[in-house]
Amino acid sequence: MATFNDPQMIKQETERHRAKASASKVREVKFTTVSGESVELLYTPEDIKEINYLSDIGYPGEFPYTRGIHHTGYRGKLWTMRQFAGFGTPEDTNQRFKYLLEHGQTGLSTAFDLPTLMGRDADDPLSEGEVGICGVAVSSLVDMEILFNGIPLDQVTTSMTINAPAAMILAFYIAVAEKQGLAPNVLRGTIQNDILKEYIAQKEWIYPPKPSMRIITDMFQYCAKELPQFNPISVSGYHIREAGSTSAQELAFTLADGFAYIEAGIAAGMDVDEFAPRISYFFNSHLDFFEEIAKFRAARRIYAKRMKYKYGAKNPKSWTLRFHTQTAGCTLTAQQPENNIVRTAIQALAGVLGGTQSLHTNSMDETLALPSDKAVKIALRTQQIIAEETGVANVVDPLGGSYFVESLTSKMELEAEQYFEKIEMLGGVIPAIEQGFFQREIAEAAYRYQRELDKKEKIIVGVNQYVEEGEIIDIPILAVSPDVEILQKKRLAELRLSRNQSSVDQAIKALKQSAVDGTNMMPHLIHATRNYVTLGEMCNALVEHFGIYNEIAVF
Repeated sequence: MATFNDPQMIKQETERHRAKASASKVREVKFTTVSGESVELLYTPEDIKEINYLSDIGYPGEFPYTRGIHHTGYRGKLWTMRQFAGFGTPEDTNQRFKYLLEHGQTGLSTAFDLPTLMGRDADDPLSEGEVGICGVAVSSLVDMEILFNGIPLDQVTTSMTINAPAAMILAFYIAVAEKQGLAPNVLRGTIQNDILKEYIAQKEWIYPPKPSMRIITDMFQYCAKELPQFNPISVSGYHIREAGSTSAQELAFTLADGFAYIEAGIAAGMDVDEFAPRISYFFNSHLDFFEEIAKFRAARRIYAKRMKYKYGAKNPKSWTLRFHTQTAGCTLTAQQPENNIVRTAIQALAGVLGGTQSLHTNSMDETLALPSDKAVKIALRTQQIIAEETGVANVVDPLGGSYFVESLTSKMELEAEQYFEKIEMLGGVIPAIEQGFFQREIAEAAYRYQRELDKKEKIIVGVNQYVEEGEIIDIPILAVSPDVEILQKKRLAELRLSRNQSSVDQAIKALKQSAVDGTNMMPHLIHATRNYVTLGEMCNALVEHFGIYNEIAVF
Protein backbone atom coordinates (compact mmCIF):
# COMPACT_ATOMS: atom_id res chain seq x y z
CA MET A 1 0.00 0.00 0.00
CA ALA A 2 1.31 3.47 -0.88
CA THR A 3 2.31 5.82 1.93
CA PHE A 4 2.37 9.60 2.06
CA ASN A 5 6.15 9.44 1.61
CA ASP A 6 5.86 7.30 -1.51
CA PRO A 7 7.72 9.08 -4.37
CA GLN A 8 5.17 8.03 -6.97
CA MET A 9 2.30 9.37 -4.88
CA ILE A 10 4.14 12.65 -4.26
CA LYS A 11 4.73 13.01 -7.99
CA GLN A 12 1.08 12.38 -8.80
CA GLU A 13 -0.15 14.75 -6.09
CA THR A 14 2.26 17.46 -7.22
CA GLU A 15 1.04 17.18 -10.82
CA ARG A 16 -2.56 17.29 -9.58
CA HIS A 17 -1.96 20.42 -7.54
CA ARG A 18 -0.12 22.21 -10.33
CA ALA A 19 -2.89 21.41 -12.80
CA LYS A 20 -5.45 22.79 -10.36
CA ALA A 21 -3.38 25.89 -9.71
CA SER A 22 -2.87 26.54 -13.44
CA ALA A 23 -6.61 26.80 -13.87
CA SER A 24 -6.87 29.41 -11.12
CA LYS A 25 -6.66 33.15 -11.56
CA VAL A 26 -3.32 34.78 -10.72
CA ARG A 27 -2.07 38.37 -10.75
CA GLU A 28 -0.71 39.69 -14.06
CA VAL A 29 2.83 39.89 -12.77
CA LYS A 30 6.08 38.46 -14.10
CA PHE A 31 6.89 35.71 -11.58
CA THR A 32 10.66 35.66 -11.91
CA THR A 33 13.62 36.43 -9.68
CA VAL A 34 15.40 39.77 -9.92
CA SER A 35 17.86 37.98 -12.21
CA GLY A 36 15.04 36.98 -14.58
CA GLU A 37 14.92 33.31 -13.60
CA SER A 38 11.42 31.81 -13.68
CA VAL A 39 10.12 30.27 -10.46
CA GLU A 40 7.45 27.66 -9.91
CA LEU A 41 4.30 28.38 -7.95
CA LEU A 42 5.14 25.64 -5.46
CA TYR A 43 8.15 23.47 -4.64
CA THR A 44 7.82 19.91 -3.35
CA PRO A 45 10.05 16.85 -2.77
CA GLU A 46 9.79 16.31 -6.55
CA ASP A 47 12.07 19.32 -7.09
CA ILE A 48 14.89 17.95 -4.93
CA LYS A 49 14.62 14.24 -5.64
CA GLU A 50 17.99 14.24 -7.47
CA ILE A 51 19.78 15.85 -4.53
CA ASN A 52 21.77 13.55 -2.26
CA TYR A 53 21.62 14.96 1.25
CA LEU A 54 24.98 13.62 2.46
CA SER A 55 27.06 14.41 -0.63
CA ASP A 56 25.35 17.61 -1.86
CA ILE A 57 24.09 19.28 1.31
CA GLY A 58 25.71 17.61 4.30
CA TYR A 59 26.24 19.19 7.70
CA PRO A 60 27.58 22.60 8.81
CA GLY A 61 31.34 22.63 9.15
CA GLU A 62 31.72 19.58 6.90
CA PHE A 63 32.44 19.08 3.20
CA PRO A 64 30.96 20.39 0.90
CA TYR A 65 29.99 23.17 3.35
CA THR A 66 26.65 23.94 1.68
CA ARG A 67 25.20 24.59 5.13
CA GLY A 68 28.09 26.71 6.40
CA ILE A 69 31.77 26.48 7.24
CA HIS A 70 31.37 26.24 11.03
CA HIS A 71 29.72 23.45 12.99
CA THR A 72 28.05 25.87 15.40
CA GLY A 73 27.21 28.71 12.98
CA TYR A 74 26.59 31.99 14.80
CA ARG A 75 26.22 30.23 18.16
CA GLY A 76 30.01 30.09 18.23
CA LYS A 77 30.68 33.61 16.95
CA LEU A 78 28.51 36.27 15.35
CA TRP A 79 29.51 37.68 11.99
CA THR A 80 31.89 40.66 12.04
CA MET A 81 29.86 43.87 11.80
CA ARG A 82 31.54 46.38 9.52
CA GLN A 83 30.48 49.75 8.15
CA PHE A 84 32.29 51.07 5.09
CA ALA A 85 33.85 54.33 6.27
CA GLY A 86 36.10 56.88 4.65
CA PHE A 87 35.82 60.50 3.61
CA GLY A 88 37.77 63.73 3.63
CA THR A 89 41.06 63.85 5.45
CA PRO A 90 42.60 60.99 7.43
CA GLU A 91 41.60 62.93 10.57
CA ASP A 92 37.94 62.93 9.48
CA THR A 93 37.89 59.19 8.87
CA ASN A 94 39.82 58.45 12.06
CA GLN A 95 37.03 60.17 14.00
CA ARG A 96 34.38 58.13 12.11
CA PHE A 97 36.28 54.90 12.88
CA LYS A 98 36.30 55.70 16.58
CA TYR A 99 32.61 56.67 16.49
CA LEU A 100 31.68 53.31 14.96
CA LEU A 101 33.83 51.31 17.36
CA GLU A 102 32.24 53.15 20.29
CA HIS A 103 28.77 52.14 19.01
CA GLY A 104 29.51 48.43 18.77
CA GLN A 105 31.13 47.89 15.37
CA THR A 106 33.53 44.95 15.53
CA GLY A 107 35.74 45.58 12.48
CA LEU A 108 36.86 48.53 10.37
CA SER A 109 36.21 48.84 6.64
CA THR A 110 38.09 51.55 4.78
CA ALA A 111 36.90 53.45 1.71
CA PHE A 112 39.54 55.39 -0.23
CA ASP A 113 39.00 58.37 -2.53
CA LEU A 114 39.30 58.07 -6.30
CA PRO A 115 42.87 59.41 -6.60
CA THR A 116 44.06 56.84 -4.04
CA LEU A 117 42.17 54.06 -5.83
CA MET A 118 43.93 55.04 -9.06
CA GLY A 119 47.37 55.24 -7.43
CA ARG A 120 47.64 59.03 -7.65
CA ASP A 121 48.75 61.48 -5.00
CA ALA A 122 46.48 64.30 -3.86
CA ASP A 123 48.65 66.87 -5.67
CA ASP A 124 48.51 65.04 -9.01
CA PRO A 125 46.79 67.30 -11.60
CA LEU A 126 44.33 64.48 -12.38
CA SER A 127 43.29 64.37 -8.70
CA GLU A 128 41.84 67.86 -8.75
CA GLY A 129 38.27 67.99 -7.44
CA GLU A 130 38.27 64.37 -6.23
CA VAL A 131 40.44 64.48 -3.11
CA GLY A 132 38.55 63.06 -0.13
CA ILE A 133 35.21 63.04 -1.97
CA CYS A 134 34.22 59.35 -2.22
CA GLY A 135 36.58 58.10 0.46
CA VAL A 136 39.59 59.06 2.54
CA ALA A 137 42.65 60.58 0.87
CA VAL A 138 45.84 58.57 1.50
CA SER A 139 48.99 59.58 -0.36
CA SER A 140 51.75 58.56 2.05
CA LEU A 141 52.67 56.88 5.30
CA VAL A 142 51.93 60.19 7.05
CA ASP A 143 48.26 59.91 6.04
CA MET A 144 48.09 56.28 7.11
CA GLU A 145 49.59 57.10 10.52
CA ILE A 146 46.86 59.71 11.09
CA LEU A 147 44.12 57.40 9.77
CA PHE A 148 44.86 54.74 12.41
CA ASN A 149 46.00 57.02 15.21
CA GLY A 150 44.81 55.65 18.55
CA ILE A 151 43.45 52.45 17.01
CA PRO A 152 45.34 49.33 18.20
CA LEU A 153 45.87 47.27 15.06
CA ASP A 154 46.49 44.09 17.02
CA GLN A 155 42.95 44.29 18.45
CA VAL A 156 40.89 45.39 15.42
CA THR A 157 40.49 43.67 12.07
CA THR A 158 40.71 46.08 9.16
CA SER A 159 39.29 45.70 5.67
CA MET A 160 40.67 47.96 2.94
CA THR A 161 38.79 48.28 -0.32
CA ILE A 162 41.47 49.04 -2.88
CA ASN A 163 42.82 47.11 -5.84
CA ALA A 164 45.35 48.46 -8.34
CA PRO A 165 47.62 50.03 -5.65
CA ALA A 166 46.72 47.43 -2.98
CA ALA A 167 50.35 46.38 -2.48
CA MET A 168 51.36 49.96 -1.66
CA ILE A 169 48.47 50.47 0.77
CA LEU A 170 49.31 47.17 2.50
CA ALA A 171 52.92 48.40 2.83
CA PHE A 172 51.59 51.58 4.49
CA TYR A 173 49.50 49.48 6.89
CA ILE A 174 52.45 47.25 7.84
CA ALA A 175 54.64 50.32 8.47
CA VAL A 176 51.96 51.89 10.72
CA ALA A 177 51.80 48.66 12.73
CA GLU A 178 55.59 48.76 13.11
CA LYS A 179 55.30 52.27 14.53
CA GLN A 180 52.79 50.88 17.06
CA GLY A 181 55.43 48.30 18.03
CA LEU A 182 53.57 45.44 16.36
CA ALA A 183 55.00 42.60 14.31
CA PRO A 184 53.26 41.89 10.98
CA ASN A 185 52.25 38.40 12.13
CA VAL A 186 49.68 39.79 14.60
CA LEU A 187 47.79 41.80 11.97
CA ARG A 188 44.31 40.59 11.02
CA GLY A 189 42.14 41.88 8.23
CA THR A 190 41.69 41.91 4.49
CA ILE A 191 42.81 43.95 1.52
CA GLN A 192 40.60 43.63 -1.55
CA ASN A 193 43.36 43.43 -4.17
CA ASP A 194 41.04 41.92 -6.83
CA ILE A 195 42.29 43.39 -10.09
CA LEU A 196 40.43 40.95 -12.36
CA LYS A 197 37.13 42.35 -11.10
CA GLU A 198 38.37 45.82 -12.02
CA TYR A 199 38.88 44.84 -15.66
CA ILE A 200 35.44 43.20 -15.66
CA ALA A 201 33.31 45.74 -13.83
CA GLN A 202 34.68 48.63 -11.79
CA LYS A 203 37.37 49.93 -14.18
CA GLU A 204 39.95 51.17 -11.66
CA TRP A 205 43.23 49.74 -12.89
CA ILE A 206 46.81 50.85 -13.55
CA TYR A 207 48.83 48.02 -15.08
CA PRO A 208 47.89 45.36 -17.67
CA PRO A 209 46.56 42.00 -16.39
CA LYS A 210 49.76 39.94 -16.43
CA PRO A 211 51.99 42.27 -14.37
CA SER A 212 49.04 42.93 -12.07
CA MET A 213 48.77 39.19 -11.42
CA ARG A 214 52.51 39.09 -10.71
CA ILE A 215 52.10 41.78 -8.02
CA ILE A 216 49.27 39.78 -6.47
CA THR A 217 51.26 36.53 -6.32
CA ASP A 218 54.13 38.50 -4.73
CA MET A 219 51.62 39.56 -2.06
CA PHE A 220 50.47 35.96 -1.63
CA GLN A 221 54.03 34.80 -1.04
CA TYR A 222 54.89 37.64 1.31
CA CYS A 223 51.72 37.38 3.40
CA ALA A 224 51.98 33.59 3.70
CA LYS A 225 55.33 34.06 5.44
CA GLU A 226 54.98 37.39 7.24
CA LEU A 227 51.23 38.04 7.72
CA PRO A 228 49.74 34.57 8.32
CA GLN A 229 46.50 35.97 9.84
CA PHE A 230 45.87 38.52 7.08
CA ASN A 231 43.84 37.95 3.92
CA PRO A 232 45.91 39.23 0.96
CA ILE A 233 42.90 39.22 -1.37
CA SER A 234 39.12 39.47 -1.23
CA VAL A 235 37.75 38.21 -4.54
CA SER A 236 34.86 40.52 -5.17
CA GLY A 237 31.56 39.77 -6.84
CA TYR A 238 30.03 42.85 -5.25
CA HIS A 239 31.06 45.24 -8.00
CA ILE A 240 30.18 42.73 -10.72
CA ARG A 241 26.62 42.72 -9.36
CA GLU A 242 26.56 46.49 -8.97
CA ALA A 243 27.47 46.76 -12.66
CA GLY A 244 24.25 44.93 -13.53
CA SER A 245 25.00 41.21 -13.53
CA THR A 246 22.53 38.52 -12.55
CA SER A 247 22.97 36.54 -9.35
CA ALA A 248 24.29 33.53 -11.29
CA GLN A 249 26.75 35.72 -13.21
CA GLU A 250 28.01 37.25 -9.98
CA LEU A 251 28.49 33.76 -8.55
CA ALA A 252 30.21 32.33 -11.63
CA PHE A 253 32.41 35.30 -12.52
CA THR A 254 33.56 35.79 -8.92
CA LEU A 255 34.53 32.15 -8.46
CA ALA A 256 36.17 32.08 -11.90
CA ASP A 257 38.33 35.03 -10.82
CA GLY A 258 39.13 33.25 -7.57
CA PHE A 259 40.20 30.11 -9.39
CA ALA A 260 42.39 32.25 -11.70
CA TYR A 261 44.21 33.59 -8.64
CA ILE A 262 44.58 30.05 -7.30
CA GLU A 263 46.14 28.96 -10.59
CA ALA A 264 48.44 32.00 -10.63
CA GLY A 265 49.67 31.19 -7.12
CA ILE A 266 50.37 27.60 -8.09
CA ALA A 267 52.14 28.76 -11.28
CA ALA A 268 54.33 31.05 -9.13
CA GLY A 269 55.60 27.94 -7.33
CA MET A 270 53.42 27.96 -4.21
CA ASP A 271 51.68 24.94 -2.77
CA VAL A 272 47.94 25.56 -2.90
CA ASP A 273 47.56 24.93 0.84
CA GLU A 274 50.24 27.54 1.50
CA PHE A 275 48.02 30.46 0.43
CA ALA A 276 44.45 29.27 -0.28
CA PRO A 277 43.28 29.31 3.37
CA ARG A 278 43.78 33.09 3.45
CA ILE A 279 41.81 33.88 0.29
CA SER A 280 38.49 35.50 1.13
CA TYR A 281 35.48 36.49 -0.98
CA PHE A 282 33.08 39.42 -1.11
CA PHE A 283 29.50 39.11 -2.33
CA ASN A 284 26.57 41.40 -2.94
CA SER A 285 23.26 40.74 -1.18
CA HIS A 286 20.62 41.94 -3.62
CA LEU A 287 16.84 42.26 -3.44
CA ASP A 288 15.65 38.74 -4.27
CA PHE A 289 15.73 37.18 -0.81
CA PHE A 290 15.78 33.46 -1.64
CA GLU A 291 17.93 33.80 -4.74
CA GLU A 292 20.66 35.47 -2.69
CA ILE A 293 20.58 32.82 0.04
CA ALA A 294 20.83 30.10 -2.61
CA LYS A 295 23.77 31.92 -4.21
CA PHE A 296 25.76 31.92 -0.97
CA ARG A 297 25.06 28.23 -0.34
CA ALA A 298 25.95 27.26 -3.92
CA ALA A 299 29.18 29.28 -3.71
CA ARG A 300 30.45 27.24 -0.77
CA ARG A 301 29.58 23.94 -2.44
CA ILE A 302 31.20 24.78 -5.78
CA TYR A 303 34.32 26.14 -4.10
CA ALA A 304 34.81 23.14 -1.84
CA LYS A 305 34.51 20.67 -4.70
CA ARG A 306 36.89 22.58 -6.99
CA MET A 307 39.51 23.16 -4.33
CA LYS A 308 39.54 19.53 -3.27
CA TYR A 309 39.15 17.73 -6.59
CA LYS A 310 40.62 20.09 -9.22
CA TYR A 311 43.39 21.88 -7.32
CA GLY A 312 44.27 19.03 -4.98
CA ALA A 313 44.09 21.01 -1.74
CA LYS A 314 44.63 18.77 1.27
CA ASN A 315 43.94 21.25 4.07
CA PRO A 316 40.19 21.52 4.83
CA LYS A 317 40.73 25.25 5.41
CA SER A 318 41.55 25.51 1.72
CA TRP A 319 38.15 24.02 0.88
CA THR A 320 36.13 26.53 2.91
CA LEU A 321 34.89 29.68 1.21
CA ARG A 322 34.94 32.56 3.70
CA PHE A 323 33.10 35.68 2.58
CA HIS A 324 32.08 39.20 3.45
CA THR A 325 28.69 40.49 2.33
CA GLN A 326 27.52 44.02 1.57
CA THR A 327 23.93 44.98 0.94
CA ALA A 328 23.29 46.18 -2.62
CA GLY A 329 24.13 49.83 -3.14
CA CYS A 330 22.55 49.77 -6.59
CA THR A 331 19.13 49.03 -5.05
CA LEU A 332 19.13 52.18 -2.92
CA THR A 333 16.90 54.96 -4.22
CA ALA A 334 17.14 58.72 -3.97
CA GLN A 335 13.34 58.77 -3.96
CA GLN A 336 11.79 58.07 -0.55
CA PRO A 337 15.24 57.29 0.91
CA GLU A 338 13.84 56.04 4.23
CA ASN A 339 12.62 52.99 2.26
CA ASN A 340 16.30 52.06 1.94
CA ILE A 341 16.35 51.12 5.62
CA VAL A 342 13.83 48.36 4.89
CA ARG A 343 15.65 47.19 1.75
CA THR A 344 18.94 47.02 3.64
CA ALA A 345 17.41 45.05 6.52
CA ILE A 346 16.00 42.40 4.17
CA GLN A 347 19.27 42.13 2.23
CA ALA A 348 21.26 41.87 5.47
CA LEU A 349 18.97 39.11 6.70
CA ALA A 350 19.60 37.20 3.46
CA GLY A 351 23.35 37.51 4.04
CA VAL A 352 22.99 36.15 7.56
CA LEU A 353 20.73 33.26 6.49
CA GLY A 354 23.27 32.57 3.75
CA GLY A 355 26.02 32.19 6.36
CA THR A 356 28.24 35.24 5.82
CA GLN A 357 31.30 35.74 8.05
CA SER A 358 31.24 39.53 7.82
CA LEU A 359 28.56 42.06 6.90
CA HIS A 360 28.26 45.69 5.85
CA THR A 361 24.86 47.36 5.79
CA ASN A 362 24.40 50.37 3.52
CA SER A 363 23.08 53.65 4.87
CA MET A 364 19.79 55.11 3.68
CA ASP A 365 21.37 58.32 2.33
CA GLU A 366 24.16 56.86 0.20
CA THR A 367 22.49 57.74 -3.11
CA LEU A 368 22.50 61.38 -2.00
CA ALA A 369 25.96 61.74 -0.47
CA LEU A 370 28.45 60.04 1.81
CA PRO A 371 26.53 58.66 4.80
CA SER A 372 25.88 60.85 7.81
CA ASP A 373 26.61 59.72 11.38
CA LYS A 374 22.92 59.09 12.05
CA ALA A 375 22.41 57.04 8.88
CA VAL A 376 25.50 54.96 9.61
CA LYS A 377 24.30 54.26 13.15
CA ILE A 378 20.87 53.11 11.86
CA ALA A 379 22.63 50.77 9.41
CA LEU A 380 24.77 49.34 12.20
CA ARG A 381 21.76 48.98 14.49
CA THR A 382 20.05 47.00 11.71
CA GLN A 383 22.73 44.31 12.02
CA GLN A 384 22.55 44.36 15.79
CA ILE A 385 18.76 43.90 15.74
CA ILE A 386 19.11 40.92 13.39
CA ALA A 387 21.76 39.42 15.66
CA GLU A 388 20.13 40.07 19.02
CA GLU A 389 16.36 40.22 18.49
CA THR A 390 15.22 37.99 15.62
CA GLY A 391 16.47 34.56 16.70
CA VAL A 392 17.94 33.78 13.27
CA ALA A 393 21.42 33.34 14.75
CA ASN A 394 20.25 30.48 16.98
CA VAL A 395 20.16 27.81 14.25
CA VAL A 396 22.71 26.95 11.58
CA ASP A 397 21.32 27.27 8.03
CA PRO A 398 17.65 27.45 9.13
CA LEU A 399 16.44 27.35 5.52
CA GLY A 400 18.36 24.16 4.76
CA GLY A 401 15.93 21.51 3.55
CA SER A 402 13.51 24.01 2.07
CA TYR A 403 12.33 22.53 -1.22
CA PHE A 404 12.62 25.95 -2.87
CA VAL A 405 16.00 26.91 -1.42
CA GLU A 406 17.63 23.52 -2.09
CA SER A 407 16.26 23.46 -5.65
CA LEU A 408 17.45 27.01 -6.26
CA THR A 409 20.87 26.26 -4.78
CA SER A 410 21.37 23.36 -7.20
CA LYS A 411 20.12 25.47 -10.11
CA MET A 412 22.64 28.21 -9.24
CA GLU A 413 25.42 25.64 -9.12
CA LEU A 414 24.46 24.30 -12.56
CA GLU A 415 24.37 27.78 -14.10
CA ALA A 416 27.78 28.61 -12.64
CA GLU A 417 29.28 25.41 -14.06
CA GLN A 418 27.90 26.30 -17.49
CA TYR A 419 29.65 29.68 -17.28
CA PHE A 420 32.92 28.01 -16.22
CA GLU A 421 32.78 25.95 -19.41
CA LYS A 422 32.28 29.05 -21.56
CA ILE A 423 35.19 30.85 -19.88
CA GLU A 424 37.44 27.82 -20.32
CA MET A 425 36.55 27.65 -24.03
CA LEU A 426 37.69 31.28 -24.37
CA GLY A 427 41.08 30.39 -22.88
CA GLY A 428 40.53 31.43 -19.26
CA VAL A 429 39.63 34.56 -17.35
CA ILE A 430 42.22 36.97 -18.75
CA PRO A 431 41.57 36.06 -22.43
CA ALA A 432 37.83 36.29 -21.71
CA ILE A 433 38.37 39.80 -20.28
CA GLU A 434 40.41 40.81 -23.31
CA GLN A 435 37.66 39.53 -25.61
CA GLY A 436 34.99 41.45 -23.70
CA PHE A 437 33.02 38.35 -22.68
CA PHE A 438 32.25 39.38 -19.11
CA GLN A 439 31.49 42.96 -20.08
CA ARG A 440 28.97 41.90 -22.73
CA GLU A 441 27.23 39.40 -20.43
CA ILE A 442 26.82 42.01 -17.69
CA ALA A 443 25.67 44.71 -20.12
CA GLU A 444 22.99 42.43 -21.56
CA ALA A 445 21.73 41.49 -18.09
CA ALA A 446 21.62 45.14 -17.00
CA TYR A 447 19.71 46.09 -20.16
CA ARG A 448 17.14 43.32 -19.62
CA TYR A 449 16.50 44.44 -16.04
CA GLN A 450 16.17 48.09 -17.04
CA ARG A 451 13.65 47.15 -19.72
CA GLU A 452 11.62 45.25 -17.10
CA LEU A 453 11.60 48.37 -14.91
CA ASP A 454 10.63 50.59 -17.80
CA LYS A 455 7.69 48.31 -18.62
CA LYS A 456 6.82 47.92 -14.90
CA GLU A 457 7.31 44.17 -15.09
CA LYS A 458 9.47 44.73 -12.02
CA ILE A 459 8.55 47.30 -9.40
CA ILE A 460 10.78 49.59 -7.37
CA VAL A 461 8.69 51.25 -4.71
CA GLY A 462 8.83 55.02 -5.00
CA VAL A 463 10.53 54.94 -8.40
CA ASN A 464 8.22 53.34 -10.98
CA GLN A 465 5.27 52.67 -8.65
CA TYR A 466 3.88 54.31 -5.50
CA VAL A 467 5.57 57.55 -6.58
CA GLU A 468 5.12 60.70 -4.49
CA GLU A 469 4.96 63.80 -6.69
CA GLY A 470 6.70 66.86 -5.32
CA GLU A 471 8.53 64.82 -2.70
CA ILE A 472 10.68 66.82 -0.29
CA ILE A 473 13.68 64.94 1.06
CA ASP A 474 14.50 66.06 4.57
CA ILE A 475 17.71 64.17 5.34
CA PRO A 476 20.94 65.87 6.49
CA ILE A 477 23.64 65.57 3.83
CA LEU A 478 27.32 65.08 4.61
CA ALA A 479 29.38 67.50 2.51
CA VAL A 480 33.15 67.29 2.04
CA SER A 481 34.80 70.70 2.22
CA PRO A 482 37.08 71.93 -0.62
CA ASP A 483 39.57 72.65 2.16
CA VAL A 484 40.31 68.91 2.29
CA GLU A 485 42.18 69.08 -1.01
CA ILE A 486 44.09 72.18 0.06
CA LEU A 487 45.12 70.53 3.33
CA GLN A 488 46.21 67.29 1.67
CA LYS A 489 48.29 69.14 -0.92
CA LYS A 490 49.94 71.19 1.82
CA ARG A 491 50.72 68.04 3.81
CA LEU A 492 52.35 66.45 0.76
CA ALA A 493 54.40 69.56 0.03
CA GLU A 494 55.71 69.57 3.60
CA LEU A 495 56.53 65.86 3.36
CA ARG A 496 58.50 66.29 0.16
CA LEU A 497 60.58 69.04 1.79
CA SER A 498 61.23 67.22 5.07
CA ARG A 499 62.12 63.69 3.91
CA ASN A 500 65.58 62.45 2.91
CA GLN A 501 65.53 62.71 -0.87
CA SER A 502 68.58 60.52 -1.31
CA SER A 503 66.87 57.69 0.58
CA VAL A 504 63.72 58.24 -1.49
CA ASP A 505 65.66 58.00 -4.76
CA GLN A 506 67.46 54.85 -3.68
CA ALA A 507 64.20 53.19 -2.57
CA ILE A 508 62.50 53.99 -5.89
CA LYS A 509 65.51 52.64 -7.80
CA ALA A 510 65.41 49.36 -5.83
CA LEU A 511 61.65 49.05 -6.43
CA LYS A 512 62.11 49.51 -10.18
CA GLN A 513 64.87 46.89 -10.20
CA SER A 514 62.65 44.36 -8.41
CA ALA A 515 60.03 44.79 -11.13
CA VAL A 516 62.65 44.03 -13.76
CA ASP A 517 64.48 41.13 -12.11
CA GLY A 518 61.39 39.32 -10.77
CA THR A 519 62.20 39.44 -7.06
CA ASN A 520 59.33 39.86 -4.62
CA MET A 521 58.28 43.52 -4.62
CA MET A 522 56.68 43.67 -1.16
CA PRO A 523 59.93 44.16 0.84
CA HIS A 524 60.90 46.96 -1.55
CA LEU A 525 57.50 48.62 -1.22
CA ILE A 526 57.73 48.47 2.57
CA HIS A 527 61.26 49.90 2.45
CA ALA A 528 60.04 52.72 0.19
CA THR A 529 57.13 53.37 2.57
CA ARG A 530 59.45 53.69 5.58
CA ASN A 531 61.35 56.36 3.64
CA TYR A 532 58.09 58.22 2.92
CA VAL A 533 57.97 57.54 -0.80
CA THR A 534 54.43 58.49 -1.79
CA LEU A 535 51.75 56.28 -3.26
CA GLY A 536 51.94 58.01 -6.64
CA GLU A 537 55.72 57.78 -6.77
CA MET A 538 55.67 54.02 -6.15
CA CYS A 539 52.90 53.40 -8.69
CA ASN A 540 54.60 55.55 -11.33
CA ALA A 541 57.90 53.76 -10.78
CA LEU A 542 56.27 50.46 -11.73
CA VAL A 543 54.45 52.01 -14.71
CA GLU A 544 57.87 52.56 -16.31
CA HIS A 545 58.34 48.79 -16.57
CA PHE A 546 54.80 47.39 -16.60
CA GLY A 547 53.01 50.05 -18.64
CA ILE A 548 49.34 51.11 -18.38
CA TYR A 549 46.33 49.03 -19.40
CA ASN A 550 44.02 50.29 -22.12
CA GLU A 551 40.69 48.49 -22.45
CA ILE A 552 39.26 47.46 -25.80
CA ALA A 553 35.81 49.04 -26.12
CA VAL A 554 32.87 46.62 -26.01
CA PHE A 555 29.57 47.51 -27.66
